[in-house]
Amino acid sequence: MPSSVAPPHPPAINYVAGFLLVGIAWGLTTPFIRRAAKTHDPPAHPLLEREDVKASWLKNKIYGMFFAIVDLLRNPGYAVPLLINLTGSVWFFLLIGQAGESTYRSYVDIGD
Repeated sequence: MPSSVAPPHPPAINYVAGFLLVGIAWGLTTPFIRRAAKTHDPPAHPLLEREDVKASWLKNKIYGMFFAIVDLLRNPGYAVPLLINLTGSVWFFLLIGQAGESTYRSYVDIGD
């Protein structure tokens, strides 16, 4: 038989602290990501110099984007802040889900 006792609601300070941490993760990492992208000097890729790749606009763009992404992710000055930034995004969605669930539980409790 299921219990009719609802789990306790987390204090509001937990949500405030969580959203502040997300803001810090987003705000502090963005300048580092931008700087690393601006100062990035990618190595030459012989594949991009092949005649069949140069002749095809689509191949040139696809290979160029692939190497640009891989080269940036290999750069720790870009990858580490990006990882922290994306982790902040995951925290944000988890917090929104918990806040919505908590609000829903409050609404259901009032209806009983």
